Amino acid sequence: MITQTINRYPVICMIVGAVAISFSSILVQLSGVSPTTSAFYRVFFGSLFLIAACAMKKDFNRIETASMRLALFCGALFALDLFFWHWSIRYIGPGLATILGNFQVFALALVGFWVFKETITTRFILAVPLAVFGLFLVIGIDVAVLTPEYLLGVGLGLATALCYSAYLLMFRKIQGRATGHSPFYYLMIISAATAFFLGVKMVLVQDSFLIPSLKSFAALVTLGVVLQAIAWMVISNAMARVKASQAGLILLLQPSLSFVWDVLIFDRPTGAVGWTGVTIVIFAIYMGMSGQKKNTNTH
Repeated sequence: MITQTINRYPVICMIVGAVAISFSSILVQLSGVSPTTSAFYRVFFGSLFLIAACAMKKDFNRIETASMRLALFCGALFALDLFFWHWSIRYIGPGLATILGNFQVFALALVGFWVFKETITTRFILAVPLAVFGLFLVIGIDVAVLTPEYLLGVGLGLATALCYSAYLLMFRKIQGRATGHSPFYYLMIISAATAFFLGVKMVLVQDSFLIPSLKSFAALVTLGVVLQAIAWMVISNAMARVKASQAGLILLLQPSLSFVWDVLIFDRPTGAVGWTGVTIVIFAIYMGMSGQKKNTNTH
């Protein structure tokens, strides 16, 4: 049923998925647990759903050890990505943290240029300084007046972009090798591996696994099952059926709406200069996306 709907209405499905995942960082903030704990339960609950889906698809009858090792490494990269991003949300808020995470577009293009000898377009070259300028408008031109915690949050957001770039490159390699499995299979392995690495980190620093309330539990289950598993599965399958230019614009709904939700729900102070900066950054990210041969996903 879901596959048929995606095939018939891929653009609508992508829009619904992008709007859904725009609430990811908001749910992290509303969960009421530590950033590492919210990251752990996001992939833990997501992996439980994906395990059930893989069992129904009988994916466990066909195990590929080579791709399995790559998926485990991919999980380690994704664990770092979520760790940095969730802590960035704590320091600078859901909106800006999500926008900074989408700077992975620029990191991926630079890797493509240095490693794979891909062409850097004029559009991309113009997009980089434009994004930096817009970012300064959002966080404030006078960096000296910002608190150390805020600057740390910005740094963690940029670290998120780097880790997510590495994760996407590895995930593409896995997809190139993947045969004979449902779309859930490798996402399930990656989610389970990510949960394992984050769980180890929590044990080492004695972080609590306790979910303090029903509200927190609902936020974490929604984050893991609805957004981490279902929404991303819909987006990933619909993206192959949508024009590249359309896909790039639709995916930008996520960071754009995340910032809007941050302002509306958490009363983030943002004046005319800040909104101008957000608009410039989003436009620059789109320029970076459209200046590449392949589109990239967002959080």
